[in-house]
Parts: sequence; structure tokens; C-alpha cells
Amino acid sequence: MQDMADVLGPLFAGALRSGLVIDLILLLVLAEAALLWWLGRRFRRGPGLGAVWPTLVSGVLLLLVARAALTGAGWAWIALLLALAGLSHVLDLVLRGRSGPS
Repeated sequence: MQDMADVLGPLFAGALRSGLVIDLILLLVLAEAALLWWLGRRFRRGPGLGAVWPTLVSGVLLLLVARAALTGAGWAWIALLLALAGLSHVLDLVLRGRSGPS
């Protein structure tokens, strides 16, 4: 019987190289955003999307950076996505600063 690592190692490596792992994480982030939206609409609970969208966008952009790097995208695409993630992060900080301490 083969060792589990011998079987899963190549599968996981292939999933990383193809970007599939990042795609699955992006689906989880999308599900998180949908859940936050639904909770806000249905029960008026949770922070809602309005409060966390810059954080989610920044995270998604960083995941896209990882996906681009893993799949061999050009450095210009990676740099652009990193710059956009940085801008989103700055926007998040500015918006949090305006809303006061949490």
C-alpha cells in the first residue's frame, strides 16, 4: 500500500501549479462575502459587506497575485495586482480611520 504522501503529494503539487488551490480559496471568499451579505439583509447582523469590502478586495487581489505567480504569469501582471492590492489596503485603512476606533 502506497504512503498517503506519495499519492497526495503529486496531486497537491499539480493543483498548486494549475492554480486550482487558489481558485478553491477564491470560491470560499466569495461564499464568505455572500454569507455576510445574506446575514446583513436577513437578520441585520454582522458587519455587512459595506464594512468589509475593501478587506475582501485586498485579499482577493493577493490571492490573484499568488495564482499568477504559481501559474507563470508575467511580472507585469503580478506587479499590477500587487499595486491594486496595496491601494485597496490603503483604502481599507482610510475608511477604518474615518469610522473611528473599533
